[in-house]
Amino acid sequence: MFTVAALYHFTRFASPASLQEPLKQLCTEQKITGTLLLANEGINGTIAGPKAGIEAVLAHIRALPGCDDLEVKFSTASERPFARMKVRLKKEIVTMGQPDVDPKARVGNYVDPQDWNELILSPDVAVIDTRNDYEVAIGTFEGAVDPETASFREFPAWWEANKDRFHNKKIAMFCTGGIRCEKSTNYLLGQGVPEVYHLKGGILKYLEEVPEENSTWNGECFVFDGRVSVGHGLKEGPHELCHACRRPILPEDRNRAEFEEGVSCHQCISETSDEDKERFRERQKQIALAKARGERHMHADVTDES
Repeated sequence: MFTVAALYHFTRFASPASLQEPLKQLCTEQKITGTLLLANEGINGTIAGPKAGIEAVLAHIRALPGCDDLEVKFSTASERPFARMKVRLKKEIVTMGQPDVDPKARVGNYVDPQDWNELILSPDVAVIDTRNDYEVAIGTFEGAVDPETASFREFPAWWEANKDRFHNKKIAMFCTGGIRCEKSTNYLLGQGVPEVYHLKGGILKYLEEVPEENSTWNGECFVFDGRVSVGHGLKEGPHELCHACRRPILPEDRNRAEFEEGVSCHQCISETSDEDKERFRERQKQIALAKARGERHMHADVTDES
């Protein structure tokens, strides 16, 4: 059993590049895999490995400037959910493309998971899911608005086009672990929205703490690791990834005519050319050869909530 730690923290790193190699080296020593993103605005990522190794890496991160109060969401995985360890330098730890957005300055009002249902069921509250369309497709909260955005970068344009729908409404927002709401609530406050709320700890904390019988969550929650989805109690969900488009699919979707391993699924078959599919088939052959040699192969890990 592997311990999985999802984390983010907004702080000021004067030189993120100087933090990269020591962090990667420690993760390697402790047999930790996953992805950590470093930027001037902080750190974000998900890592997995033995419990003692995770604790060592978290202790290192908490010793970084401004990270002593780092919060982490823990879960478990039956198999290692990442093939390798990556520590990357980025302009933003979650990409919104709004240079004036600063979660360190102010964010919306945090709402604990136990209080979330009461808030979102109120008639004067509009609930907005800030995640990507493929995430929303497999699960969301009752009554939540789906912006149908392909990436978080599209959210500001969506808001500008739809803000009149929410006149005189309180806005409640949520995402997987909370990081996208740190930026989106700051953005809405900057746009003059007076009352903005967000789910503390994100969907993962809600699914961990709120009993299923009291839940207003429907479906599964997409996660950016090899588990693909989790449900109530953070139990691993039934979803797999289409390794052509990296969207979640159910096991029965493999029986559909559009599915070809590593090449297409019913969601992406019309999105790629014949040339693309031939390239994907060649890639799939290489993966099969690697497996035949007993080498573990895994497609690019997806851990950047964007």
